[in-house]
Amino acid sequence: MNFNDSTTKINLARSFAGECQEGARYQFMSKMALQDQMQFLSDTLKTLAKNEMAHAKVFYDLILQYSEGNVRNIPIEAGFPFEMPDLKTSLVEECKNEVSEAQNIYPSFARIAKDEGFKEIAKMFDRIAKIEATHAKILDYLSTLYNSNRLYKRDKQTEWKCSSCGHVEIAKEGFKQCPVCKLPQGYIIIDLEKELST
Repeated sequence: MNFNDSTTKINLARSFAGECQEGARYQFMSKMALQDQMQFLSDTLKTLAKNEMAHAKVFYDLILQYSEGNVRNIPIEAGFPFEMPDLKTSLVEECKNEVSEAQNIYPSFARIAKDEGFKEIAKMFDRIAKIEATHAKILDYLSTLYNSNRLYKRDKQTEWKCSSCGHVEIAKEGFKQCPVCKLPQGYIIIDLEKELST
């Protein structure tokens, strides 16, 4: 199939637009977390924004590569979410968006690409779907903790480390203020990889 006449070309453009918007929403959320003095949460959201922009670049490059540079404009029609601008709501809604991309949107786009003969593009949709599934896990976990005021509380002894000076304490609750550098609790690093694997 000619790429310029394909549904895959439209799906790549929709994916590019969606990833750019998602990256922007994560940046907005990062600023909200900073206003709440949640530096770790802000940094995590910045990392997710960076991931989404990297996905956008992948989709952008695929469009240029397969169209051989012959793209002036790709008209697309798609729904893009706009959530309430508060952190509690945004964490929950972005988790839902990531689940939708991981379980529905990108697998569907991968099937279409494969059916149209674009196997490498199909693989890329599948790979990015897996990343979005990981994002959903992170957001679900952080949302649950944040929305129940347990971001810095656990039922068992946990390592709490200041992201600024490196001070470490083992306790069920993170220190309110670092006893060394005096930064607020929001600078404590949460080992998401460790916590999500248990």
